[in-house]
Amino acid sequence: MKWNPERERIEAESRREAHWSLWGPYLSERQWGTVREDYSADGDAWRYLPFEHAHARAYRWGEDGILGVSDKHQRLCFAPALWNGRDRVLKERFFGLSGHQGNHGEDVKELYYFLDNVPSHAYMRALYKYPQAAFPYERLVRENAARDRLQPEFELVDTEIFDDDAYFDVAIEYAKRTPTDLVIKIVATNRGAAAATLHLVPQLWYRNEWSWSEDGHHGSIAHATDGRGFIASHPELGNYRLTADGAPRTLFTENETDVAALFGGTNAGRHVKSGIDRAIVHGDDDAVSHDGGSKLGLHYVFELAPGASETVRLHLAEDDASATPYPDVTAEALDQTLAERRIDADRFYAALTPFEVPDDERAVQRAAFAGVLWSKQYYYYVIRDWLRGDPSQPRPPDERLGGRNHTWQHVYADSILSMPDTWEYPWFASWDLAFHTIVLALVDPSYAKNQLLTLEREWYMNPSGQLPAYEWSFSDANPPVQAWAALRVYEIERKMYGLGRRRLPQARLPKAPDELHLVGQSRGSQRQERLYRGIHGPRQHRDLRSQRAAARRSNAHRV
Repeated sequence: MKWNPERERIEAESRREAHWSLWGPYLSERQWGTVREDYSADGDAWRYLPFEHAHARAYRWGEDGILGVSDKHQRLCFAPALWNGRDRVLKERFFGLSGHQGNHGEDVKELYYFLDNVPSHAYMRALYKYPQAAFPYERLVRENAARDRLQPEFELVDTEIFDDDAYFDVAIEYAKRTPTDLVIKIVATNRGAAAATLHLVPQLWYRNEWSWSEDGHHGSIAHATDGRGFIASHPELGNYRLTADGAPRTLFTENETDVAALFGGTNAGRHVKSGIDRAIVHGDDDAVSHDGGSKLGLHYVFELAPGASETVRLHLAEDDASATPYPDVTAEALDQTLAERRIDADRFYAALTPFEVPDDERAVQRAAFAGVLWSKQYYYYVIRDWLRGDPSQPRPPDERLGGRNHTWQHVYADSILSMPDTWEYPWFASWDLAFHTIVLALVDPSYAKNQLLTLEREWYMNPSGQLPAYEWSFSDANPPVQAWAALRVYEIERKMYGLGRRRLPQARLPKAPDELHLVGQSRGSQRQERLYRGIHGPRQHRDLRSQRAAARRSNAHRV
């Protein structure tokens, strides 16, 4: 058998010998407008935290960014931001229409492409096409609002903003040297016929864990004392060092809500989430610090001739003070790592389809797998805390205690899950996830099995045996396809890899009869517990309640 380094990484992860999944494409393309961020009385998530607030409002349950990465508990995040000198806001996240605005519901209005990825995320590549003219936010909203559901959607290309190829191609690549050592390369190319200015702002930041309770961890980023880049420190994740090409302008701020701008109140401190936007777009240098914070932006300004490109390389790695010698972060060394991981990806996909297949068909298959693998996202949602609110925040409306998902207070979601889409549906759906595992089993059977088992854990599954459907309504009935998916994953692994491991079907299938009978039973937590007692007996019911409580405690701060 030919050497296949990526397959070796997958197997090492499966055997828990190496934690290659620690970093991945887990950063959502949209966190605003999600149920998790909605604390309204009427459950209108789209209006409670709209796109217009996203640049200035700290998220409670996750983060978003453009083609970014994070660790598997989304404590530390990385993504590029952009400004063409014309937009009214720094491009830190993709724009789209809310469920109320789109004539066919929510709809992203950007052009971006997931080009390559492998299961360990040791190599990833994506592309974003950023217009050089002012982004037509208002026109996209206005034109779609004027159309009914029988008419086609008004898309970004319909605005003619890409005429004459007046846009930048922003390509980003990630490669891992080790599970905690990432090489990042961003290449910006002017596709237009005239010279154009691009502000490229790679950003590193911590998810806000500290504004919601007194014991929340507060990550910090500052200049390294030895002069080599920046040190990001977190009580759980440890220290990471970021280095970058050139001498960009250094901008620090805090990932905290700009209460003054949004609500007319008083900010907790001088520097807030919108600080980097205000410094670059509005020229307010007082909005940022140059010493440290929980969010860092590296501001590059490029004057690009027609067809010209500029490259920025960065290195993000766990900082080991005892490491000797220090990792080689020269451009040549970083490019070599990227080249090696591209070759590894080529070997992996060549082995996946060892038949005589036309190159264009191989490319289509590889891009399809890239889309599925880029859609592995971090999902954090503790319903008990979400319903009752946080100690340091205003008390949520009492209507929520009898509203959406109130009968699922056992749910403690803190996982990497396969999602239908990174922007339009940045949340798991149990039915969709079951189908995703059929595809994932082709490249990573262990991950596919773990996905099925995760939703069956006591901090997801309802005592009635029902699986949570999706965050808009966990109680919605979905077809009981998990048992079928478990069988298919087993068959695919046996056929492709000759392993035939039965652990998953044995763990999964005994629950199938309960699932088939109880998939529609979802009204009222007391009724659900009576159903569970009737099926499994009072002792197992008490055991389950104890397990759930222990699971919540043990998962509260697990690494």
